[in-house]
Formats: sequence, structure tokens, C-alpha cells
Amino acid sequence: MNEIRTAESTGLRLRSHCVHVDGRELISVTGVSNVGCFNESEVVLTTEAGGMTIEGRDLHIMKLDLDDGQVSVAGTVDAVYYEDEPAKKQGSLLSRMFR
Repeated sequence: MNEIRTAESTGLRLRSHCVHVDGRELISVTGVSNVGCFNESEVVLTTEAGGMTIEGRDLHIMKLDLDDGQVSVAGTVDAVYYEDEPAKKQGSLLSRMFR
């Protein structure tokens, strides 16, 4: 009675994490669950692979769709790095409020 659980059977959407940099001028990231903060020199994201920071110059968000987990940032990309540990699942807003 081992049942195979798929995205369709559970109603959950599976997200993969991918980073695509096009000529240091455009960076597209999938598997994004949150945008922590952003300005012209830094964009901080929470992804399926953990926290991610994009550093550069004249950065601006071209596309933001957290429902699909997609972010595109244009500008001059100087660095992309991850936090040491993957992001922990925090639960719903209500569960975090009433801990």
C-alpha cells in the first residue's frame, strides 16, 4: 500500500531552484519564496536552496512573481552568494505569531 505522492495528488506545487545570469546584466532566479530587501546595490532573497544575496550596481527588479517563485533583476551583477544554511520552513503567519 505504498502510494506515490505527486504534486497533482497532494495539491502542492513543486518548485525547483535555478539561477540564470545573462551577460552580468540580467539575473533570473526561480524557487524564490520571499524578497527580504532590495536597493540599487543589493537584493536579498529567500530561495529553496537558502538565503541568497545579489550584489551589484543600478539593480532593479524587472519581474517579481512569488506565487510562481520567480524574480528577475536587471543591472550590473557583481556577486551572487548563498547563506551557509538553507532556509528553514517557518510555517504560516498565524503559527509564527502564536508560538
